[in-house]
Amino acid sequence: MATSRSIVRIYLVLMVGNTLAASLIWGINTIFLLDAGLSNLEAFTANAFFTAGMVVFEVPTGVVADTAGRRYSYLLGTITLALTTLLYVLLWYLGAAFWLWAVVSMLIGLGFTFFSGAVEAWLVDALGATGYTGDMEAVFGRGQIVSGAAMLVGSVAGGIIAQASNLGVPYVLRGAVLVAMFVVAYRLMRDLGFTPRRGQSATAEVRRVLSASIRYGWRRPPVRWLMLEALFTGGVGIYVFYALQPYLLQLWGDPRAYSIAGLVAAIVAGSQMLGGLSAPRLRRRFHRRTSALLIAAAVSAATLVLVGTITNFWAVLAVIVVWGLLYAAALPIRQAYLNGMIPSAQRATILSFDSLNSSAGGVWAQPVLGRAADVWGYGPSFVVGAAISLLGLPFLALSRREHDPADRQSGAPAAAPAQPAAPPTTPASPPPTMPPA
Repeated sequence: MATSRSIVRIYLVLMVGNTLAASLIWGINTIFLLDAGLSNLEAFTANAFFTAGMVVFEVPTGVVADTAGRRYSYLLGTITLALTTLLYVLLWYLGAAFWLWAVVSMLIGLGFTFFSGAVEAWLVDALGATGYTGDMEAVFGRGQIVSGAAMLVGSVAGGIIAQASNLGVPYVLRGAVLVAMFVVAYRLMRDLGFTPRRGQSATAEVRRVLSASIRYGWRRPPVRWLMLEALFTGGVGIYVFYALQPYLLQLWGDPRAYSIAGLVAAIVAGSQMLGGLSAPRLRRRFHRRTSALLIAAAVSAATLVLVGTITNFWAVLAVIVVWGLLYAAALPIRQAYLNGMIPSAQRATILSFDSLNSSAGGVWAQPVLGRAADVWGYGPSFVVGAAISLLGLPFLALSRREHDPADRQSGAPAAAPAQPAAPPTTPASPPPTMPPA
């Protein structure tokens, strides 16, 4: 019989495999696109098509997780990502036209949407079903630690492998790891604390789950403000991560030192590990989760200004460490806060809806910042990114002002939190059918 400890172990295995596969190319992705003949604008527009794919497919794939099951959604994600990753290699080999990069980038976004929300929802529901009573920050923090270790190995290995062979080999290895993760998940994952809804038409399920997502997500003010904040910070974070690769090569003075480019992902990985360790401690220093989120967001924007204005390679590396630490320490707190405000039956879809907003930020922010890099250079583009990310602070403050219990609570969210009551003057509509926990 599954226990909380075994659930956490499986979660950590999935996080290691997912991150290792992804990070093999994280350190060289922008260089890979530029090597294929794309400009900065085209490279980051290709990334924007990836995030656009996540926007388009988030709700339908969230429905898959909430109807067919979290395990089924994860398995589809591994296969989709493996195939589309290999298509990327083919485009690079052929020197394909930009429109083909746009199409395949959207399909890679489809693969990631099968993951987004599904694994996290599976973890939270399974822990609730097995009686877990600890703080969720500790579990999410452990996930970040092992992910950071996998990212450190994968990003460094990807850069070294690319430098020793060519830029396409890490992508082929990524596809192989994803196939291996399909086998692991098929054997280990089981949906607990959640009963998939089957036998309904896909169209009806999309309408039902989207309606529930809007009702329990978008129409709940503290959740809505948190999602709107992601419209500004999500795209900036993606851009900074990938733009740092060529920027560090520029500061280093050797455009083919791919192992140096891998340092970006390696530094973020190490910061993620330390951030995962520090998240529970950081949470205990604040009575409210939003206090930690506001401070981390403001200081993170300041670090981007420093990255954009300092031209010393080693000094920039030091600031990147701080930027990574802030992001990594804040993420588990944000995850715990959001999960505490949403019901179990719609958890995967609402988490996907939150990811959709972050991806939507990437759709508009990446081309804007990529164009800024073409016109003014990478440094000024980071300063512009800092200004954009600051626009998210008022939305965090608005979420805080709602005084939701999740802003202060500890422990795992209940399997099915109480549904918000309608105001006395408004006729209450019946809630959607919720499967048994």
